This record gives sequence, structure tokens and C-alpha cells, in this order.
Amino acid sequence: MTSPEATALIADDEPLLRESLVRGLAQAWPELRIVGQARNGREAIELFEQLRPQIVFLDVHMPGLSGVEAAKAIARRAQLVFVTAYEQYAVQAFEQGALDYVVKPLEPERLADTVERLQERLAASAAGTPGEGSQARLEAALEAALSQLNERLKSGNPAAEPPRPAPLQWLRASVGSTLKLIPVEQIIFMRSDEKYTLVVWQEGEALIRTPIRELIEQLDQQAFAQVHRSVVVNLRAISHVTRGPNETADLHLKGRPEVLPVSRSYLHLFRQM
Repeated sequence: MTSPEATALIADDEPLLRESLVRGLAQAWPELRIVGQARNGREAIELFEQLRPQIVFLDVHMPGLSGVEAAKAIARRAQLVFVTAYEQYAVQAFEQGALDYVVKPLEPERLADTVERLQERLAASAAGTPGEGSQARLEAALEAALSQLNERLKSGNPAAEPPRPAPLQWLRASVGSTLKLIPVEQIIFMRSDEKYTLVVWQEGEALIRTPIRELIEQLDQQAFAQVHRSVVVNLRAISHVTRGPNETADLHLKGRPEVLPVSRSYLHLFRQM
């Protein structure tokens, strides 16, 4: 097992996915300290040079400089974990086993496996035991992944790089004995507890069993935002925002009495409102 002082850097161009990974790691590895978050590959390299974390989570596909290219710059100076929306691509690119990967949307069980492997690698490194395959396998995997990514980007062929899944259009919910198909564009907000998510839309409300952490990954992120660990809101339904104590806020909705909390982690989304 590793020292509780293990440190990590997260690089992903999507803020909500960075937050999702932060939350997942907090549960799977409470002792891990996230020392920085980067929005692209170039920023990831710069932050790595400043902070020198032991672990770097890199989104494969980022604007400007990809996660694979950033990984080549960081190489053996940190434990590298790639984050990708395409499991098949990840398996093909990293089949040599020199790297680990997690697939978006994150699954707690898969992330727990990754955490266990990272802890073992850090413990082996602290004990002076070289990692399996060492630098040669790491460089080979990175070269293969970079070559594959560059070919896909050059080809411009949508079939070469699977498109990101289309945003969710409908939700199914049971209301009494009726199965409702709820148009996602009509959803005003969603609030979850441990087992259920309350969906409030223009014509009513219903409970569904899908956790909010799974729903947010499927929504149009230009239209919806997570504002609290248990609340997602349709941005078009917001009337105004009032600041609260301790870097929090309240969201007021158009034509509705509900007031939704904004936690400190998400307050930055509304600084310009």
C-alpha cells in the first residue's frame, strides 16, 4: 500500500468530467491529493513540471495537444492513466499493459481497480522495484497510441474515431401505472438521493432509478449543468442567482417556487451571471 501523501494531476477539457473524476477518486482513494487540474495537454505538461505529481490522469482527446502527446512528454516521471470515451480504442492502444486507462462515464468498480494498481506501482517504486516492462514497453505503447491517434485525426473519417455519443433525448419514467417518455429538453431540474433521481419537467415530476452521476454524462452539456453533487439544472430554466455564505449560491427558477443549491465546487459556473 502506498503512502497517504500520494498526489495526482487531472487533465480533461470537459469541466464536468474533471469533477466526476475528482469525486470518484475521493471515494476510491480518500488519501490521494489532487494537486492540479488542466484543460488541455499543454497545460497538463506545464502543471506537471510545476507540481511534479506522482500520478497523471490524461484525457486521450484534448484540443491543441492530445493526452497521448502529453504522456510522451511526461513519460516515466509519473504513473500515467488515460481517460477515454472509447473502451475499444483504449484496449487496442494500451494492450501492451504499460499504461492503465479508465472509460467515460466512470464506473466506480473500474476506477477502484485502477486505484489498486496505482497503489501497487507506487509501493513498488518506493521499494526500488522496477515496473513490469519498464521504459521500453511504456515508450512502445505511447508510440503506438500516438501513431493511431494521429492517423485518425489526419483521415478526418468519422468511422476512424467513434463520434461522441449523441446527447440523451428522452427519459423513461413510471408515473403510477403509466410509462412516461419525458423529452429531455423539457426537464427543468433533477435532484438525487442515494438510490433515486427526482426528474422535474414542464408537465410534472417522477422518480427514476438512474443515479444522477450517470445521467449528467448523457446530457447536452451546453444545456444542462451540475450545480451540486445531487442537483442538475436546465440552464434555460434559471431566472437568477443569489450569492450565499461560504462561497455558495441559490438558483431561482423561472415561474417555479423551488430554490436549488449551488455548492462551492460549482459556483465558478455562474460568476459571469
